[in-house]
Amino acid sequence: MFDADGVLFDSDESNVAYYNAIFTRMSEPPLDADECAACVYHAADQVFRTRALGDEARVARMHEIGKTLDFRQFFDLLRPPFELRPFMLDLKRRFRLGIATNRSATIPALLHHLEIADLFDGVASARDDVRPKPAPDILQLCIERANANADETVYVGDAETDRIAAEAAGVRFIGIGHRVEHHHRIPVLGELPRLLDQLANGAS
Repeated sequence: MFDADGVLFDSDESNVAYYNAIFTRMSEPPLDADECAACVYHAADQVFRTRALGDEARVARMHEIGKTLDFRQFFDLLRPPFELRPFMLDLKRRFRLGIATNRSATIPALLHHLEIADLFDGVASARDDVRPKPAPDILQLCIERANANADETVYVGDAETDRIAAEAAGVRFIGIGHRVEHHHRIPVLGELPRLLDQLANGAS
C-alpha cells in the first residue's frame, strides 16, 4: 500500500503550482516556505484551513476555485523516478496493491495520467468520507477495499504522518527518503522490492 506524493513521484513543484494558482485567483500571497513543506503531505483541506485561519468562507472559496482548475497542467510537473507501470506490474504479480493518500479530488485523474489506475486493488484518499492522515482511516479503508488484512499489509510513505497512520492502523511501515525516520527506510523507490523480500523472509 503506497502513499502517492513523495513516494511514487516528486510532487513538490506540482503541488506548489496548484495551490499558488488558487491563491492567485483569490489575490492572496503565494505559499511561504512552511506551507510549501506542508503541502506535500497534507490534504488540500488542511492546507486551506491553515491558510484561512478559521475563516470558513475563505476555505469554501479555495475549494470552489480548486474544482475549476484543469489538473492536467499540474500533472505535467510530477516527477516519477522511472516509468511506474512496469514496476507496479512486477509488484502486482506478487502482492495486492493499494493507494492510501491525503490527495483528494485529483487522485482518479492522476492515476490515469500515470497509466497505473487499473493496477490497484484498493484506492482510498481524502476525497472519501474519512479523516486525513495521520489518522489511520484512509489506510483502513484502503485495506478494506483491497480485501486485505492489516497484519499482512505494508505501507510505504515518506512523512511522519504516514508512519503515525501506519502504526495506528496496525500495519508495517517502510519509509522512503529523508523526511521520515524509521528502521525500515530506503532512499529511493527502486529499492522497495529488495526490502519487501527481506520482510517476506522474516526480517524484523
